[in-house]
Amino acid sequence: MKLETRLFGEIEIAEEKKIHFPDGIIGFPDCKDFTLIYDEEKGNRKNICWLQSLDEAVFALPVLDPLLIKEDYNPAVEEALLHALGNLTEENTFILVTVTVPEEIEELSVNLKAPIIINVDERKACQLIVEEDYPVKYKIYELLKARKAGE
Repeated sequence: MKLETRLFGEIEIAEEKKIHFPDGIIGFPDCKDFTLIYDEEKGNRKNICWLQSLDEAVFALPVLDPLLIKEDYNPAVEEALLHALGNLTEENTFILVTVTVPEEIEELSVNLKAPIIINVDERKACQLIVEEDYPVKYKIYELLKARKAGE
C-alpha cells in the first residue's frame, strides 16, 4: 500500500509491516493501523523511530525502546488488558514508549506511564496506562547524549 505522509513523503508499506491496534491509541481511538518507520540501513531500532498512522497520514508519533534509556523498565500489566493481542511471550513482545520533542531539546522526554505493547508475531498492539509510579515525562536528553559520546 502507498501512503502520502506529512513527515516522510510518499512511502510504500508492505502488508506484513502493518500493526493493528484494535482499540486505537490513547487520544486517537479511530487510528487503528500503523507501521513502524526507522532507519532500515542501520538494521536496528536503537534510535527514535516513528509510529506512522495508516489511517491518518498526517499523524506519526516518535517512539523509542524504553530499555535503551531505562534498563530496569518492566511495568506490570494485567493479563486481561493484553488478551486481544494473542499469545504474548518474551520473544514476540516488543515495547515502545512515546517521545516528546519540545522546543528546548534538553527537555526531551519519554512517557513511561503509557507503554505501547506489540505482539510482533500477530502484528497486534495496544497502548495502556500502567498502575505503577512511572513518570509521564522521563527526561532522556542527557542519557542519549552520554550514550552517543560513548559510541
